Parts: sequence; C-alpha cells; structure tokens
Amino acid sequence: MNRFVSRRNLLKLGAGAVGTGVVTAGLGSQLVSSPKVLAEKKDISPEQALQELIEGNNRFVKRKRKNPDHYTRLVEVAKSQKPFASILGCADSRVPAEIVFDQGFGDLFVCRVAGNIAIPEEIGSLEFGSLVLGSKVIMVLGHERCGAVDATIKGAQVPGQIASLLEAIKPGIEKAKNLPGDKLENCCKANVLAQVEKLKKSPVISQLIADKKLVVVGGYYDLDTGKVTMLS
Repeated sequence: MNRFVSRRNLLKLGAGAVGTGVVTAGLGSQLVSSPKVLAEKKDISPEQALQELIEGNNRFVKRKRKNPDHYTRLVEVAKSQKPFASILGCADSRVPAEIVFDQGFGDLFVCRVAGNIAIPEEIGSLEFGSLVLGSKVIMVLGHERCGAVDATIKGAQVPGQIASLLEAIKPGIEKAKNLPGDKLENCCKANVLAQVEKLKKSPVISQLIADKKLVVVGGYYDLDTGKVTMLS
C-alpha cells in the first residue's frame, strides 16, 4: 500500500537521497537509476546541469539538435528516472521544454501551468523532482507575449478557476509597473523572477540550495527565435 510522504518526511530523507537518487521507503516504487540510464548526466553539478540546458537551447536555435533515439530511450527509462533538470514552464503550446532544450526521455522533470506560476502543487512537484529524483537545477521558464500575464495586466474578468492563475501573477506585475520599456515584456520577466523567489522560500528547495546540490534560475523564451535568455 502506498503511503503519503509529507514535506517533513521528505526533509528527513536528507541530502543523501539526492546524491544517490535512491529512495524506496514510503514511495510505493523503487527509484534506482540503472548505470545505463543518463550515465553522462547523473553525477553532474548544478552548474553543469544549467550549462547543459543552455547548450541544448543553443543547438535548438542553430537547428543542430542531436535528435536522440526516443524509442531506445523509452525502454531505458521505463522503470526508473533521474532527470538532471526541472522546468517550471508555461502551459503555452509553443514552449515544449524537451524540444526547446534539445533533451530526450528522462532528462527533464517538467511542470507546466499557465503563467509558469509556483502554486503549491507545482512547488511540491519540484521539491519531489529535486530531493527524490535528484534534479540539479530548476528553471522557471517564462516567455514572450505570455497571454496569462497580459490578461493580468489588463485586469481581465475571467470565469471559473482562471482567476486564480491571474492572482498568482499579480506580485510580479506589481514589481514591474514602474519599469521603462515594453510593459508586457517587463511584466513577463518580472513574473519569472517573482516565481523564482517563491520557489526559494520552500524549506526543501532552500536546504538543497544551501547544500550546493541545486540552483534555481529564471529564463525567458523568445517565441520568434527560440532563444532562452537567462534572467537570474
């Protein structure tokens, strides 16, 4: 029977769980990476993990993608995973993280939600991806002309749960209101940075950062060129 793992219990697993990528108690499954899976990336540092993302995006922009054998990778990671990076991205259909960063099956732990906002469910997922699965970098990936940010700026009256998304974007909008230049671009970037700071307040994530096992950064995706620019 699967047992729920609380944030406190996750913290008790400690840095050792991140270092080995092996956590079995209370998770309902074994998360042991075979030597074959991600052999080149499993022991990289947070800084190297970030560089891998940057280099992957450069390949994408230059149309020099590695085009990994997805079917072989599918078999390799079917029973376990050890992603080297996590992405908190927007649900926008034009920003698929694995393609943008030229990565394959099992490389990225991706959470997508309109406005790339760090709501509790997304934070919990990213805590799991870092502490349990061993991801070395979390990137909040915003993008050019984000519709959710634009709607927030305009104070759009929206139905259902859409309003909760806009509410989570407002703190970033507030920080950008007096900046010169393009208002929407400023707000999109400010929202990314606001979500980065929110993630860093997580006890799980902040401890991993303090232990130098994780970095949390912000990126901004250009819809016209495919280029990701680092914001933090």
